[in-house]
Amino acid sequence: MDFSYNFQILPIISSFVFFLLLCSSVFSAMSAAQFEDFRRMNQTFRPGEESKKMRLIRTHLMKINKPSVKSIESPDGDIVDCVLVHHQPAFDHPVLKGTKPFDPPERPDGYNHAGTESENYQLWSLSGESCPEGTIPIRRTTESDILRANSIQRFGRKIPKPVRRDSSNGGHEHAVGYVSGEEYYGAKASINVWDPKVTDRFEFSLSQMWVISGSFGDDLNTIEAGWQVSPELYGDNYPRFFTYWTTDAYQATGCYNLLCSGFVQTNNKIAIGAAISPTSSYNGGQFDISLLIWKDPKHGNWWLEFGSGVLVGYWPADLFTHLRDHASMVQFGGEVVNSQASGSHTSTEMGSGHFSGEGFGKASYFRNMQVVDWDNSLIPLSNLKVLADNPNCYDIRGGINNVWGNYIYYGGPGKNPRCP
Repeated sequence: MDFSYNFQILPIISSFVFFLLLCSSVFSAMSAAQFEDFRRMNQTFRPGEESKKMRLIRTHLMKINKPSVKSIESPDGDIVDCVLVHHQPAFDHPVLKGTKPFDPPERPDGYNHAGTESENYQLWSLSGESCPEGTIPIRRTTESDILRANSIQRFGRKIPKPVRRDSSNGGHEHAVGYVSGEEYYGAKASINVWDPKVTDRFEFSLSQMWVISGSFGDDLNTIEAGWQVSPELYGDNYPRFFTYWTTDAYQATGCYNLLCSGFVQTNNKIAIGAAISPTSSYNGGQFDISLLIWKDPKHGNWWLEFGSGVLVGYWPADLFTHLRDHASMVQFGGEVVNSQASGSHTSTEMGSGHFSGEGFGKASYFRNMQVVDWDNSLIPLSNLKVLADNPNCYDIRGGINNVWGNYIYYGGPGKNPRCP
């Protein structure tokens, strides 16, 4: 017998056994979520499927990342491309091809024209760099951005879900103030900005206004704007200015920001999807942003203003069915995704991460909440109602005074002794 052969193979067997033991210890130390990520990651490395997927991703990137005349690197790692106004994604939409941006309409009556200077709210512009006239700043989408999404088709879109406010909605939890029962032609409010903790990369936390019309079925139309923290969409935990729209209850139409054709941007200073700076601090300085959405009485388009007097652009009336006429509900408040389908509640925070009862300097707020009526006038809210899907986790309370008009405080920490 050749003992030398056996002695040569023993170290190989020992190494293989050690490798198996090591793998066993690694997988036993993994959480279920980590193991699922590991499994997903390894599924993507099938050469044939991987190359096809990457080809599809690059094709999609060419569709939404338009040629730029200048690019600016933001301190947070974003690249902002300055794209000619008529080359932006909006004009790929069948109803918008060959058209030109509309001129800005008049603001609603009752609009406060004081302090309409342009304010610097975004990280990318702190360097002093800006996009030239005739262009718009667009946050560049990367391969990594799309790879984080469930699919290329769902990238940049909310997951279809029921949007009634009378129960918890498939993992989406809300704390909102709302008005309904009238015809609404816009809404305005100031919202303080925070950087809430988001504990799962497939969850988000946002604060926004919803302008809504339709039956809450498949024909639901919404226009949305506010700030959000979304690790899946942006790859980080910065609070970011965002927009959204849909005409079919989040199914096949609409998207965040400029990630599909639809919203027409007209401003060269605001990048939709870019990080907001500064943010509010607990028991310290409060920083808020003002948002105004209103319907141009002449052409019917829904315009968006961010900050003091800065027109961002508009959602063309032709995108919509019900909202081509007017809205039937307006909502203000917060939304989070609770992806913990079973077991304990998520610790993802809404707003400041503190309950509404803590008040100013500690809780999130909307102040000076108004709607636009049929006569293009800003008016106070009538019969504001408040609703929290899960008040032990995130709650809300409303009020009115001479300085803030209609206001709400809202938010919460998610998981806590009353929300296990």
